[in-house]
Amino acid sequence: MTTVTTAQATAVLDAAQEKAEAMGIKQNIAVVDAGANLLAFRRMDGAWLGSVDIAITKAKTARYFDMPTGELGEMSQPGGSLYSIEHSNGGLVSFPGGIPLEDGDGQIIGAVGVSGSTVGNDHAVAQAGAEALS
Repeated sequence: MTTVTTAQATAVLDAAQEKAEAMGIKQNIAVVDAGANLLAFRRMDGAWLGSVDIAITKAKTARYFDMPTGELGEMSQPGGSLYSIEHSNGGLVSFPGGIPLEDGDGQIIGAVGVSGSTVGNDHAVAQAGAEALS
């Protein structure tokens, strides 16, 4: 199984932090490998402590289902086919801020999760991190 390397994870963290700084926000940023194991983490100065676990869980959720967490959230609304899925796997996060990471061939090699601001901001910062591997 191909997985994100430490060097790639660092590039993701750096790009995500740069985006967060440009937006004027403080974020927690997590990178998990292809097995959904935490590989790298960064808590920006002053970022919320309560968002540490959320960032990690967003990254794991994105890797477990190989889709952005916001897409999973759309399917898990009341009446949706995945309603209440957030209670599986020891707890998932089904709102934006988690994005799978792909290698140059489009193979998923891990995921990034971001938390500490609005879900829109979290998603934008995660996207910037994911784009570091493009």
